[in-house]
Amino acid sequence: MKEDVEKVLNGQKTATRRNGRYADIGEIMTLENVDFVVERVYRQTLGELTDEHANQEGYANVEEYKQSILAIHPGMPWLSHMKVWVHEFRQVQK
Repeated sequence: MKEDVEKVLNGQKTATRRNGRYADIGEIMTLENVDFVVERVYRQTLGELTDEHANQEGYANVEEYKQSILAIHPGMPWLSHMKVWVHEFRQVQK
């Protein structure tokens, strides 16, 4: 999503949570010719999310993050026991 790419490029987004595992530690993703390295990959439940985690995603708090996800995925339940994959990354300094 364009909005997410912009958040990554300006340093607001340093992690992404998804239903599947999309990268391994050490993998490089390139967005608009800027490289980012995946530093951590782990599982987490939605109930474990904190405002700090929401900040990693580029949101002010968990509720803002939750509403964004539910808007993208209409009809998806937000279940505290639902597990997601977390991919944490940082920009590669050249």
